Amino acid sequence: MGTAHRQNAGGNCSPDRTFYEYQFSREVCFRVKQELEAAGFTVFIDLPDNIILGTPTEELRKRCRIVNGLCDQFGKHNCLYLSIHVNAAGSGQQWRTAGGWSVYTSPGTTQADRLATSLYEAARLSLADYARQFEENKRKGLYDHKQRPFRTDYLDGDPDQEARFYVLVHTKCPAALTENLFQDNQADVAYLISPQGLESIVRLHTRGVLGYFSFNGRSAT
Repeated sequence: MGTAHRQNAGGNCSPDRTFYEYQFSREVCFRVKQELEAAGFTVFIDLPDNIILGTPTEELRKRCRIVNGLCDQFGKHNCLYLSIHVNAAGSGQQWRTAGGWSVYTSPGTTQADRLATSLYEAARLSLADYARQFEENKRKGLYDHKQRPFRTDYLDGDPDQEARFYVLVHTKCPAALTENLFQDNQADVAYLISPQGLESIVRLHTRGVLGYFSFNGRSAT
């Protein structure tokens, strides 16, 4: 599993500084790790706290080297990589009206598409309360009229969005990157900092991973 951007990365917090992507991502990763390990999985966090980081590019390369080393050790078909982030519509200086949950995979048809679909299915279950609140908050003007609680792209037949993010195209195993709402939307931040919101985000990632490996008929590393 992969935590979000480094602790000192600029702009990765809410405008009022009540929410920090790095802290949230780390907490979600470690809680999902605990739940999956309780289910018999072996789970690694890609960048331990004591690792020395270089430039952002060097950091990404280190993440991929760690993941690919595990793929060589356990077999890439027994592994997956899940990078957990929070989205933003701006630079973090003011509140915006974009919102919603999404997951990215690399372009084209890959095994990661199945992982992303499993995560979407889990999100629709785990974030059902968020989706209900979304429509009410849209009426209040906290989201603009284009926004949806689940951000999808069905042009290629499945719901995931696609991008050439470094960790998606340079890892040997299926890889997905989740964007868990928006850190510069007031309604999204209120949900994320609530105990219920945190639990829902943890639950959806756990369900998504379990669903993916269940579908593929394998145990997991």
